[in-house]
Amino acid sequence: MKMMTTTTGGTDRGATLIAVMGVMVIFAIALLAVAPSIQYEVQREKELEAIRRGEEVANAIRQYVTFYNGQKLPESMDDLLEGLPQGTKKRQILRASAAVDPLSADGKWRLVKPDPQTVAKFAKRVQDYNNGVLPANPTRLLDRYTVIIVNSIDTESALGEDDDSFEVVTDNQPFIGVASQSRSNSIISYYGIDRHSNWIFTPLFRGNSSFGAGGSGTGPGSGANFNRRPPRIIQ
Repeated sequence: MKMMTTTTGGTDRGATLIAVMGVMVIFAIALLAVAPSIQYEVQREKELEAIRRGEEVANAIRQYVTFYNGQKLPESMDDLLEGLPQGTKKRQILRASAAVDPLSADGKWRLVKPDPQTVAKFAKRVQDYNNGVLPANPTRLLDRYTVIIVNSIDTESALGEDDDSFEVVTDNQPFIGVASQSRSNSIISYYGIDRHSNWIFTPLFRGNSSFGAGGSGTGPGSGANFNRRPPRIIQ
């Protein structure tokens, strides 16, 4: 009669497999727990980068308008990327990376033309942030683009609820600012605005003194004041 023998090898392997599976389950649960936090941080960094790049574009527009003595606006991102004449060379005013919107699917900024329907709502946000006073332009060369906008701030159309019925234009349009094509709500609040498409990056209304209702700045409007009062970012 043969005696039945048992070995611990199979049992040990089974126990090891169960232990590994248990660790994997715990690891998966941990990943699920931190996933929302990781997604939040990734989105937050994208929004901060969008703001940094948008501000660069706004500064490039200011330089462009100043160079052409207020008589000309850029009509495409290429106008800014090509730079401005400086002797026999070109002076760079915009980095290639800043010409890409990290929030838009195709990476293209939406060009914002200087009209009341587009800019007045944003100007009202800036005014509210600045304690009810609309800052002057950093240079008087920009004043000609704000007369109608300023006079439209208190109209019903300017103060109405923000909407997403904008037309997406990314080329061949004179523009005074840029905005994202993304219609998503944001994590970060920019000038109290929590929707990507309503963040307008423009050189308008960046001075330290008030901008009169008649459309003329009351301060010196030096270009050096462009970033003296940073935009409000709430995280």
